[in-house]
Amino acid sequence: MNNENLIRLTYIVLMGFGFPIMRYMSIHFETLNNNAVRFISGGLLFVFIVLLKYKHEILKIIKEPSIILYLLLLALFMTGNMYFFINGLKYTSALSGSIFAIMAMPLAVIMAAIFFKDEREKVKNISFYFGSFLSLLGSFIFVIYGDNSSENSNFIMGSIFLITAIFIQSIQNLLVKKVSNKLHPIIISASTATLTGIIYLILAHDSGVIYQLYDVNLGLLIGLILAGMYGMLTGMLFAFYIVQKQGVVVFNIIQLLVPLSTAVISYLTLGEEISIYQTVGALIVILGCVISLKKK
Repeated sequence: MNNENLIRLTYIVLMGFGFPIMRYMSIHFETLNNNAVRFISGGLLFVFIVLLKYKHEILKIIKEPSIILYLLLLALFMTGNMYFFINGLKYTSALSGSIFAIMAMPLAVIMAAIFFKDEREKVKNISFYFGSFLSLLGSFIFVIYGDNSSENSNFIMGSIFLITAIFIQSIQNLLVKKVSNKLHPIIISASTATLTGIIYLILAHDSGVIYQLYDVNLGLLIGLILAGMYGMLTGMLFAFYIVQKQGVVVFNIIQLLVPLSTAVISYLTLGEEISIYQTVGALIVILGCVISLKKK
């Protein structure tokens, strides 16, 4: 297994754990507090890594101050993205969150192909379209037969939140692509996570919900802090790295495999059931991803 495929597989497995963790925390914490603690804890971890090993990368920002504007925009998009996404998880399920992410693929691929020449080259391969079609088909089978949350009156609301989140994410990935040409992913992750955490902290303070943290069990709060570090390392750093090294198109195809690992882990940890039809859909998704990622 080459290095690129190892990174892809690692991301898929780690994100499979990430969605159940986010789902669990979304139930026990108000969204503003949840995101404030998670992003600040993850951001501080990234800042520590930057100061330890990547201080020379900071000079790039000093030499080109316009990058700061992109980093601020990225933090704003991340704030909106995660607000809607966490609320969507709260009203649906971990599996729903990972499955709804596939709906961002067509929009993200089209937008990436419009703005970036290297991404246009990837979509010229006929196997990309055939594999993507199979992956989307398998994913929709996953949605139709694998999620019984529609019986819940809140499912529609949660779905709207998730759809809004993935729309914002498709634009966000374009910003990541542009900034990653100039900065190391760890710098992008550190600034995005820290700035987003500060925004959420301000919102939580102004709304008064931050005081709810005083009544939270210490063990659960520590769990949220650790979940934030884990989530930022996997969902942000890994994602930014893949976008930088392998492109937006490849990243969105890889996203199609995340629901499969999420389904298994959600079944083991949260009791979310997996049907026989989901198994069929999973096999179709895997086949489609293999075909889509096949080089010319």
